[in-house]
Amino acid sequence: MGSVDLAPQELRTLVAVAEEGGFSAAAARLGTTQSAVSHAVRGIEGKLGAVLFDRGRHGARPTPAGQRAAAHARRVLRMLDALVADVRGGAAAEPAGPLRIAAFRGAALHLLPSALERLAARHPGIEPTVTVVREIGPGTAGEVADGRADLGIATLGTSAPVPPGLVTGVLLQEPYSLVHPAGHPDPRSLPLVDWTENCSSYTRAWWAAQDWLPPATVRAEDDGAVLSMVGSGLGMAVMPALSLAAPPPTVAVTGLGPGRPTRQVGWVTTPELARTAAVRALIRELRAGQSRVTQSTVSDSRKSE
Repeated sequence: MGSVDLAPQELRTLVAVAEEGGFSAAAARLGTTQSAVSHAVRGIEGKLGAVLFDRGRHGARPTPAGQRAAAHARRVLRMLDALVADVRGGAAAEPAGPLRIAAFRGAALHLLPSALERLAARHPGIEPTVTVVREIGPGTAGEVADGRADLGIATLGTSAPVPPGLVTGVLLQEPYSLVHPAGHPDPRSLPLVDWTENCSSYTRAWWAAQDWLPPATVRAEDDGAVLSMVGSGLGMAVMPALSLAAPPPTVAVTGLGPGRPTRQVGWVTTPELARTAAVRALIRELRAGQSRVTQSTVSDSRKSE
């Protein structure tokens, strides 16, 4: 098949149907008619040579080909916006415009705020929005791959690798520590509290070698709930440093020694967006703050070591 010529409005129609789940809702979003949307989708499918949506009483659900097409469409539309901003602004212009960020909870709470504060001071024209995404399955990198985020703060080197075609950079390597109720005489005798995102780290070999660590018997929704449960005396936990940036006073943090597990936290974006002024500016601020975050979190992780 030769080259396919899709107009920006066709890409917007494709994205609208994929996100709204039906032709009527997409038409309302686009300010047009259902028949116009249906006609446009048939034209797009003809050009691409693939069925993009399953039609039925439920509406219109993207097929696997439709999901891939919508992801590409979001990324192309985002680059069109970036093209306009860069050309109108010129090389010496101040970075401006929207900047969509996806981050897991620990990064959103303890890594991003200071970076965004510095970004706002230096580049007030940038308009960041942050979406907190669970680091399970596709996670934050999947948001970037699907065109829903310009940059993701992700855990790198996990059992769920970064999708091909994206670029990454390491921001910090955070150690894990033992977390337990403050003042408990034998914290390793307590039940283990865990949450799903913690298991995505590449520390499985270390966990398997610790005969004092029982299987998790208490499950929590996120790291904040884990800290609350531990502080209430319900168990112990093994947690990464970002989750321990502000532990409650009822919790004690004990280092796990030189063989402790670690995980990498970094940024993820597309090669195209990595060259845009706004994304470059945020990466600079994240890197500027990484040594400060690393020093504070490592210091916290050594408490009671």
